[in-house]
Amino acid sequence: MKSSLTTNFDKMKILIACEESQEVCKAFRELGFEAYSCDIQECSGGKPEWHIKGDAVAEAYSGKYDLMIAHPPCTYISRAGARWMYPTAGNLSQERFNKAMEAKDLFMKLLNAPIPYIAVENPTPLKVVGLPKQSQAVQPYEYGHEYSKRTLLWLKNLPLLKPTDINSNYKPYLPSNTGGKKRGQKYQFKNISQKESSKTFSGIAKAMAKQWGNFIKSENVAACG
Repeated sequence: MKSSLTTNFDKMKILIACEESQEVCKAFRELGFEAYSCDIQECSGGKPEWHIKGDAVAEAYSGKYDLMIAHPPCTYISRAGARWMYPTAGNLSQERFNKAMEAKDLFMKLLNAPIPYIAVENPTPLKVVGLPKQSQAVQPYEYGHEYSKRTLLWLKNLPLLKPTDINSNYKPYLPSNTGGKKRGQKYQFKNISQKESSKTFSGIAKAMAKQWGNFIKSENVAACG
């Protein structure tokens, strides 16, 4: 059932939850969609008129939107943080685990929001967090970039994202962990802030806008026809 979906494509509204960079928001805007980024931080993408500073969950449950792409914080649930979840061999950090459960609660609220079409993006999670199985994994090098940075997508009523420009020469965007050098990682990694590392690659953002935007548009046409 998609009863809340608008039958007028021109009035379709899109929420990019937990985004302040506006990378995905602007990709949809460039194709003529009414998209809004939403985050507790001010936007850094240069289009404050397209940004809602506030609670992304409240906005997701407002009943205003037909599509949501969400980027919930991953600090406490990502597998990259395993060394802090298990600071000593086999021993779970209860404080870290509690924060991970708070992050999972936000993740699930966004995934289960009453919006017809949803995509939630996150890196590979720790098994102990217990997130549901993802729909697919995407890589920046599949969308025209020279980097690898495995990102998972959880999809509701949306097709799998298709690669647009596969680059066979790529290197890791971030070091996998402190043991990377021992395993032969010879790349010189630039200093990347947490904000920069969580920003969606432009090629992936454009693929989301074009592929999912066209898919929903065709759904609207079929519903009206």
